[in-house]
Amino acid sequence: MFNTSHKIRTKGSEALAEAVKALKTIPNLATLDLTYNSIEDSGAQALGEALKTNSTLATLDLSYNSIGYNGAQALGEALKTNSTLATLDLFSNSIGDNGAQALGEALKTNSTLATLNLNSNSIGDNGAQALGEALKTNSTLATLNLYSNSIEDSGAQALGEALKTNSTLATLDLSYNSIGYNGAQALGEALKTNSTLATLNLSSDSIGYNGAQALGEALKTNSTLVTLHLFSNSIGYNGAQALGEALKTNSTLATLDLFSNSIGDNGAQALGEALKTNSTLATLDLSYNSIGYNGAQALGEALKTNSTLATLDLFSNSIGDNGAQALGEALKTNSTLATLNLNSSSIGDNGAQALGEALKTNSTLATLDLSYNSIGYNGAQALGEALKTNSTLATLNLSSDSIGYNGAQALGEALKTNSTLVTLHLFSNSIGYNGAQALGEALKTNSTLATLDLFSNSIGDNGAQALGEALKTNSTLATLDFNSIGDNGAQALEALKTNSTLATLNLFSNSIGDNGAQALGEALKTNSTLVTLDLTKNSIWYKGLLAFSEALKTNSTLTALHLQGNSMQPKIVEAFLKALKSNSTLTTLDLTCNSIENNGSHVLSEALSTNTTLTSLYLAGNLIKGSGVQALADALKINSTLIILDLQNNSAGDGGVQALSEALKINSTLTTLDLWCNSIGEKGAQALAEALKTNGTLTTLYLQNNSVGDNGAQAFSQALKMNSTLTTLDLWGNSIGDNGAQALSEALKRNSTLNTLYLQNNSIGDSGAQALSQALQINSTLTTLDLSRNSVTDKGAMALCEG
Repeated sequence: MFNTSHKIRTKGSEALAEAVKALKTIPNLATLDLTYNSIEDSGAQALGEALKTNSTLATLDLSYNSIGYNGAQALGEALKTNSTLATLDLFSNSIGDNGAQALGEALKTNSTLATLNLNSNSIGDNGAQALGEALKTNSTLATLNLYSNSIEDSGAQALGEALKTNSTLATLDLSYNSIGYNGAQALGEALKTNSTLATLNLSSDSIGYNGAQALGEALKTNSTLVTLHLFSNSIGYNGAQALGEALKTNSTLATLDLFSNSIGDNGAQALGEALKTNSTLATLDLSYNSIGYNGAQALGEALKTNSTLATLDLFSNSIGDNGAQALGEALKTNSTLATLNLNSSSIGDNGAQALGEALKTNSTLATLDLSYNSIGYNGAQALGEALKTNSTLATLNLSSDSIGYNGAQALGEALKTNSTLVTLHLFSNSIGYNGAQALGEALKTNSTLATLDLFSNSIGDNGAQALGEALKTNSTLATLDFNSIGDNGAQALEALKTNSTLATLNLFSNSIGDNGAQALGEALKTNSTLVTLDLTKNSIWYKGLLAFSEALKTNSTLTALHLQGNSMQPKIVEAFLKALKSNSTLTTLDLTCNSIENNGSHVLSEALSTNTTLTSLYLAGNLIKGSGVQALADALKINSTLIILDLQNNSAGDGGVQALSEALKINSTLTTLDLWCNSIGEKGAQALAEALKTNGTLTTLYLQNNSVGDNGAQAFSQALKMNSTLTTLDLWGNSIGDNGAQALSEALKRNSTLNTLYLQNNSIGDSGAQALSQALQINSTLTTLDLSRNSVTDKGAMALCEG
């Protein structure tokens, strides 16, 4: 049987050659993934030629490939004759308005493409207008994603005109643009006659209450729109009232997202009135809307008769106990609500008690989030009593409340008989060891709980021992999170030798030493389920680390091991690292702040030369100097799996960085390199810059708190003119002045991939800021530029605003 899906793992010209070959030689090839491969315009042109004759490919993903207008034009030409491609993803390229126009021309005659993703391509109003013209005649496109494209009202108006006659488009994403009232009004007019659009996303635009009113008018007659996202649009209570009026007659809308719109109580009351008669809305997100008791009461009244709403999100409002009581009364009779989010809603015991009473009779609620409120043990006891008889709640979140021992004990008693709760979050509740013991007793008989979060509860060794005893017989818990234990507590977890379900164990920030680590290591030798073990910030030394070394030789399931901040000595680490040579499962290893030093780096280098599974390695704060970094660089020339390497706060110096730079010229997998605070000067920066000219994989480079200076910045400028993969460059605190900023600005005029540039805490003044401003007027990809803590005055700031 032929493989119909192909992902290209090489880069640049090699990736292109492999892709073209695949299109010509793999029978029945249906999916081709070329993300992050730097194929640029020439590559897109070659692919376009191949697509003209290929008759099998249905999905082509070209995201993050620095494709510009010429590449988009070539793909457009191919689409005019290609008869199989259904999905084309061009997310985060640089096709601009000309590229969008070329694709628009193709869509006028193409009869197969159903999904086109042009998110983050700077197509602007002209590009949107061209696509609008295409939609007037195109009869196949069902999904068009135009997120973050600098589209304003005129672009939205053009798309609105197209929607009046288009009969296929079902999803249109226009979020994170600059669409205002006029654009929303045009889209609203289109919705009055359009009969196919099911999802419209206008999140983080600027439609205001007038735009919401226009959409509301459309919803009164529209019979197809199912999902409407209006997150962060400042619609206010007037906009909410208009949408509420529409919901009274609308019979199709199922999801309405009004997150962060300042609708207040009046807006919530209007929506509540609508919910009394509306029969289709299933999801309503009202988070961050300044809703108080009156708004919650109105929503509660609506829930008493509403028969469709399944999810209500009131996160970060101010509904208080009275509001919770109103919602509780509604839950006693409501038969549809499955998810209620009341996180950060100023609810205390009275509110929790009211909700508990409701849960005794309610038969639909599956998720209740009461985290970050002021619920004490009385509230927890009420909820516990409810869980004894409730048969639907699967997730309960009480994190950062104040339930204490008594509250945990009440919940434990409930878990002995409850048969539905799967997830219980009790982070930061001061339950102590007595609370942990009560929960441990419950776990011995409970047969449903899969996730238990007890972090930051001071359960101590006695609590850990109780949980360990429970794990010996429990057969459902998959994730356990707790701290404040020592060796005795860790030794009690010998239950892992026989437990057959736990996959994640988080023991972050405890006092586990060698004895506890030895016990865990012994358990890992026979355990066959644990995937993630976090022992960050403990006190593991020689014997404990050796125990893990032995365990890694035979363990076949652990993929992530976190040992950050255990103060290990170099020789101890060396013995541990030798185990990596033969281990074939670990993908993430965190050894941050462990005194690895140069000798440990050499051993690690040997391991990386043969290891074929590790993808993420964290070595920050390990006293590694130049020769140690050079050893790691030698490994990178051979290793073909590592993606993330964190070396921040070491002492690589220019010599070590020069060695890394040579490795980057050869290595084809590393995407993130963190060299924060490594005594790197201009020579090291120049070496890295040379590597970036040919490297085709690195996307993120952190150089914060070094001394690359203006000369280093100028070297990076030259590299950025040629590099086509780097998206984030951090030069925070590097003694860069105006000359360096001016050089970087020249690079930004030509570079088409960098989207984040950190230049804070340097010595850049007005002339540097003005140069960067001029570059921003040309550059179409940079979305984040941080110049804080420099020497920019009002003059420079005004220039940046203009840019």
